[in-house]
Amino acid sequence: MSDEKIQVLVADDERNLRRMLKAQLERWGYEVHLAETGTEALKLLHENHIDIVITDLRMPEMDGMELLSQIQKRHKSLPVIMITAHGTVDTAVEAIKLGAFDYITKPYDRNALKDVVAKAARTRELDQKEYGAENEPDGRFKIIGKSERMLEIYEMVERVAPTPSTILISGDSGTGKELIARALFDNSKRHNMPFIRVNCAAIPPTLIESELFGYEKGAFTGAETSKPGRFELADGGTLFLDEVGEISMEMQVKLLRAIQEGEFERVGGVSTIKVNVRLITATNQDLKLMVSEGRFRDDLFYRLNVVHIPLPRLADRREDIPLLARHFLIKYNDRLGKAIVDFEDEALNALLKYDWPGNIRELENVVERCTLFCDDDRIKVNHLPPDVSGRNQRSSAPDISIAAEFDIENGGLKDQVRAATANLEKQLIIKALEQTDKNVTRAAQLLKISRKSLQTKMKDFGLRDEG
Repeated sequence: MSDEKIQVLVADDERNLRRMLKAQLERWGYEVHLAETGTEALKLLHENHIDIVITDLRMPEMDGMELLSQIQKRHKSLPVIMITAHGTVDTAVEAIKLGAFDYITKPYDRNALKDVVAKAARTRELDQKEYGAENEPDGRFKIIGKSERMLEIYEMVERVAPTPSTILISGDSGTGKELIARALFDNSKRHNMPFIRVNCAAIPPTLIESELFGYEKGAFTGAETSKPGRFELADGGTLFLDEVGEISMEMQVKLLRAIQEGEFERVGGVSTIKVNVRLITATNQDLKLMVSEGRFRDDLFYRLNVVHIPLPRLADRREDIPLLARHFLIKYNDRLGKAIVDFEDEALNALLKYDWPGNIRELENVVERCTLFCDDDRIKVNHLPPDVSGRNQRSSAPDISIAAEFDIENGGLKDQVRAATANLEKQLIIKALEQTDKNVTRAAQLLKISRKSLQTKMKDFGLRDEG
């Protein structure tokens, strides 16, 4: 997330625990918000950009399970870590089945907490590369798109979703792999059972085995209690392994056995656990190439590749760009309190011509930026970033109108550029603060800088009274 500090919300009615967690998390470089109740936590979620939630199970007014339920409705991809006492571990396991990211037990082990929060932060960061879309008439399965390529994918999803077959989804980052996995689950016969997601790229290689298969008490330092793995939690439901190409060769052997036999042992355990799991995997890598280079087992590849759903780059489904752009415009009109009607034809043509190396995530970022800084009723080509609008490819002749604003005789080139940059920075910060009703955290999020950096710039520009 560049230099922006990761924002963690801690909800717990125990004052001392809140203070200890805050001190520990800040020591590790996180920015922390504190809530005494679930109701207060929801208010802070609304007012701030939060990346991770850590919540106690037992709280007055609204307990951790109800808070989890509310977060699932409003912030589907937000990682929620549950704090539980030893006597309520079963409830925490149930919470994971309902969508919680993970849990820690009281009294918490410092290293275990650090690992879980770091894993959640990495997962959150990777999630920002994907995109989300609500149910619209311009697509199916809560996915936007009516191009021929997308219609073929919808037909494949409809055909294979009800089956128990293993599915491999491939595609570049930002093409919507998790949306397809969710569509397969929602339309399967297991849709009332758990949907457990693991982002393999977010987990260190040394922890992947215990993450997938769980561990017994005392299996390693910090294993204070036994803990079920993701295969166990997904029993009867669906396990989604995102970025499966990141799994090490050694771990691939154990994964293959679990898939083939439907059984495994926890780390440090001796008893065999049997599960019935429908497996969906995804990757942004070429697994066939990895097999030929000896970096991925061929037997595991063929086991995963029973049904292959390749997702196209946005540049390969250009006819969907206007649908997606207008979908995101509606989304950010609502979020930023704007009433922009549409894109002008020239701006829309620029979007259609651009190659979109960041796929749909990049398109969403561009629309958000345009919505933020557009004061007209339509987004024009000059609202687009230069790379997208094509202004970088135009004449390289200097813009005399810009140079005319500065007194060249009283300052060299570097001084004038520095002054122009500072002035532009100040105006963008003022604009962002206006759009977010002077909420510094949300303004920093829109400007893609850390809250601390924004506060420093506001002080330098004399904007403290305005912010």
